[in-house]
Amino acid sequence: MSSHEEAPPIKLCSNKKEQEKYENLADLFAIVKTTEKLERAYVRDAISAKDYEPLCEKLIAQFRTLWETLRDMVPDVEKFMADYNMQCPMAAKRLIYSGMPATVEHGKPSSMQSNSAVAVAETVQHFITAMDSLKLNMVAVDQLYPVLNDLMQSMNKIAPLPGDFSGKVKMKNWISKLHKMPASRELDETDSRQLLFDLESSYNDFMAFLNIGRS
Repeated sequence: MSSHEEAPPIKLCSNKKEQEKYENLADLFAIVKTTEKLERAYVRDAISAKDYEPLCEKLIAQFRTLWETLRDMVPDVEKFMADYNMQCPMAAKRLIYSGMPATVEHGKPSSMQSNSAVAVAETVQHFITAMDSLKLNMVAVDQLYPVLNDLMQSMNKIAPLPGDFSGKVKMKNWISKLHKMPASRELDETDSRQLLFDLESSYNDFMAFLNIGRS
């Protein structure tokens, strides 16, 4: 080979499977970095709650989908972040532990708030749907997570409902718990009964709150 001949290209991946692995890791890196930037923009009021919430929901959904693929390879996302010196504490909280936008977690009203009567009707329906799901033995994470998330969002649309309302606190804890579990995992009988109990007690507290508000 003469000194003027081009050297053969260096291949980072020896096969398609390995290439897909690195692409997935790159996607995970990008999602974490993007979430960190979004969280910082939100706390600095550089982005409105209206714009922040759907963007954050999309990133959380992408993270959950990707992590299902990478869970065996990256069982500890925080270690992955430390290994690559990412320094994204706000993204870690949102993606790994919370599983919901800050507007939902803290119940901060956004311009997406709907009419209170509509929000109340939605909340009642979401409570009933969640309780019925458990009674029908629909106890897989990917069956319960979206139902509880919808319930949490509908409660947050009711401006008079306080942030420390028992139903909000309980559902927030359950959403965070489910968020950390594989989509195919099913709740055991103990957790299923506890979730149903929490839903029923929260529903009763919610109806009591409505009656107090009307008196």
